[in-house]
Amino acid sequence: MSKIIIFDMDGTLINTSLDITISINHVRSHCYELPPLSEQFVIDAINTYERNLAELFYEKEVYEDKARALFEEHYHDQCIQNVYPYNEIAETLSHLSSRGCLMSVATNAPSTFAVRMLTHLGIAEYFSCILGADNVKEPKPHPEMIKRILNHHGYRENVDTAWMVGDNSKDMKAAQSANIGTIFAAWGFSNTGKGDFIAYAPSEINTIILEE
Repeated sequence: MSKIIIFDMDGTLINTSLDITISINHVRSHCYELPPLSEQFVIDAINTYERNLAELFYEKEVYEDKARALFEEHYHDQCIQNVYPYNEIAETLSHLSSRGCLMSVATNAPSTFAVRMLTHLGIAEYFSCILGADNVKEPKPHPEMIKRILNHHGYRENVDTAWMVGDNSKDMKAAQSANIGTIFAAWGFSNTGKGDFIAYAPSEINTIILEE
């Protein structure tokens, strides 16, 4: 029997809030001459289930190509400037790996940035699959990303156990739609949420998963 753990990235494995905010404000300034947004505003906006980020970040109904291109250009270098893993993440990943757990990442961030950041922080090696929004037709809360990772690991329903660990309701919804367990990560971008379990520190995942 396999134990499969799918992690969200931003706000679950790593804190990316400052670098995301810096790059968004760079676009606001250079493309639209808008004043900077606070880090908290940016994170709250990202974590809102239904929202128009183009409107919230750039006061536009849809993302303009110039804004998208400038953000990606700026964030490529910016994304590794201030990012860091949450406390206990590295130790938790190491422990789960040593116990034979299969681990992957499902993030709505572009996969290029995800791989770059996780590699920079020295934790990419724990994940056999890192999927970003650019790798699927429908990002979370759609279950496509989760199902692709389960297939990658050869998941057998009613034989193997699988969990989604994330800090966002979209993570929980995607996992529920794929019929796997959910663990809400209350140490990240949001400390309130719903899941089959709520973990207030990464080390609590060990108990939840390994004792199942």
